[in-house]
Amino acid sequence: MNHFNRLFVASAVALTLLAATGCASSPNHEGTGEYIDDSLVTSKVKAAFLDDPTLSSGEINVETFKGVVQLSGFVNSKADINKAVTVARSVSGVSSVKNDMRLK
Repeated sequence: MNHFNRLFVASAVALTLLAATGCASSPNHEGTGEYIDDSLVTSKVKAAFLDDPTLSSGEINVETFKGVVQLSGFVNSKADINKAVTVARSVSGVSSVKNDMRLK
């Protein structure tokens, strides 16, 4: 019976380690917590764009990966690009902003 208990405990520990490793992040893949955090940051940036009447928020795409916000889409002026980058940088949780927006 003692051998069975050791085998059971070893199996439980191995299963726990495998489950925890599945939620870990890598340079190219977010962990579960990071994905949720990035989704929240994306939502905050989009809400900040909606709050700014000078921005065409429907034409700016927002994606976040590990705190880095990527802005893309087409806007009317260079001033709109600068404003969008400034607004995105002001949102808490944003570590940096990558600007891929283009002029119409």
